[in-house]
Amino acid sequence: MVDIIERKRDGHPLTREEISFFVKGYVDETIPDYQASALAMAIYFRGMDEREIADLTDLMMHSGKTIDLSSIQGLKVDKHSTGGVGDKTSLVVGPLVAACGAKVAKMSGRGLGHTGGTLDKMESVPGMRIGLTDKEFKDQVSRIGLAIAGQTGEIDPADKKLYALRDVTGTIESVPLIASSIMSKKLASGSDCILLDVKFGSGAFMKTFEAAKELAQTMVKIGDLLHRDTRAILTDMDQPLGLAVGNSLEVKEAIATLKGHGPKDLVELARKAGGIMLEQAHIVASAEEGEKRIQEAIDNGSGFEKLCALFEAQGGDVSYIREPERFPVAKHIVEIVAEESGYVRRIDSLSIGVSAMKLGAGREKMSDTIDMSAGILLKKKVGDRVEKGEVLALCHTNKEGVDEVLREVHDAFQLSATPITVPPIVHAYIR
Repeated sequence: MVDIIERKRDGHPLTREEISFFVKGYVDETIPDYQASALAMAIYFRGMDEREIADLTDLMMHSGKTIDLSSIQGLKVDKHSTGGVGDKTSLVVGPLVAACGAKVAKMSGRGLGHTGGTLDKMESVPGMRIGLTDKEFKDQVSRIGLAIAGQTGEIDPADKKLYALRDVTGTIESVPLIASSIMSKKLASGSDCILLDVKFGSGAFMKTFEAAKELAQTMVKIGDLLHRDTRAILTDMDQPLGLAVGNSLEVKEAIATLKGHGPKDLVELARKAGGIMLEQAHIVASAEEGEKRIQEAIDNGSGFEKLCALFEAQGGDVSYIREPERFPVAKHIVEIVAEESGYVRRIDSLSIGVSAMKLGAGREKMSDTIDMSAGILLKKKVGDRVEKGEVLALCHTNKEGVDEVLREVHDAFQLSATPITVPPIVHAYIR
């Protein structure tokens, strides 16, 4: 292991055998954390070439169980987001794509810090079960065309160990390590086609378009080298996605979107992402045709019915989906009011996400309990005109003494005296 650390420290590419030695040894604990830390830091500074990253991804993917979806007819598609604020896209795109005839087999995660997790949002519906066996997962995808479940402990143990180590050794922001972490989990989950929603901006992991593009291109290349149809879109996370931030609030917004009443940016993202996924699944000949099919699934209600089928199949109380007013409402709903007039220039996503967490909507550590009713509902978005005294947002919380958080939400809105051009939600498509 010392030889491998020194080779990477000195800028040499590692062979597949050397990477395999590390992955196997780290998982079976014959290689200690301090040596794994040294290699991670060497990779952080020296990087990896395309072949090294593909080998690391492949070996991590096969460090545990992989899911075989070949018994399910047709091409299986999956979407992965790198995380953001108000990102309820899976609950909109998954049902729409499935309603158009594709098979959507999705493994999702929980939220931590300022980003929300799809599984937490789903669990705001009473009875919802996200822990499916392999057989249940495959049977459900075959039967209704859609399953969204939690990842089992046996999938990609190398990533679980390495991710926890990177978190405490200052090696998180390494494109080879980020890309291999995301792609090894996605590939182990068994789908034939993967669409990556790589976000950039204040509320995203990658703060700049350039950094997000590098990560997206690296992951698409990994998918190509490992023979999976992998594509990416680069999307804006400089303001929260949609209007709702917080678990049950976001589920209600997903329901409204599937009923044709969604916020413009979420609808645009759902159409773009869904159109590409339908092309990947060979349901349509082009992404543009796919976008039209996605809009039809919104207009005719088939996407909404597929969302109901998803929750019913996994034990959720579907009456909450059909009657969203059943969701519990927080005890305190506080208006955040503009102190001046102008146009919304920016809404700091990171600040909104952290504030929502402090109001009870998220976790600072994995052991924290989430308040499903807590969160923030935006009343204004970038480009909107605001008059002094108008409501910018509503803060939902069951906590007392949150005046400081309320101030932070107010300060997240930055106004301009002149009109603002609203940027598109999707900035680039990489394939």
